[in-house]
Amino acid sequence: MQIRLRNGAAEASARLYDNATARDFASLLPVTITLHDLGGREKAGPLPRTLADGQGQSSYRAGQLGYWAPSSDLAIYYREDGFTIPDHGIVMIGEIDTGLDAITDADGTDTLTITAT
Repeated sequence: MQIRLRNGAAEASARLYDNATARDFASLLPVTITLHDLGGREKAGPLPRTLADGQGQSSYRAGQLGYWAPSSDLAIYYREDGFTIPDHGIVMIGEIDTGLDAITDADGTDTLTITAT
């Protein structure tokens, strides 16, 4: 599934992976979340509800979207720095195709609206 992420006038396009957590995330769309920066490597924000949990992993790459079950956050990775995701891991649900800078440029109080395309 293709999705659009909009931060003000800036926009990114992404595709969701084919897994249970990504399909559950798609059922939330459209959704708007407030972003905050974590460690200079990711933008994250709370989703309105818990998603179906899946197989977490300890690694990521720039441009991936992940679901962090302990706090029901969507995480969007924009920089790789060798950080290892703690126990439980993060469930990867998608990947930015174009416009990652729309996410990177968001400040600590920006909202991100995600829609299906």
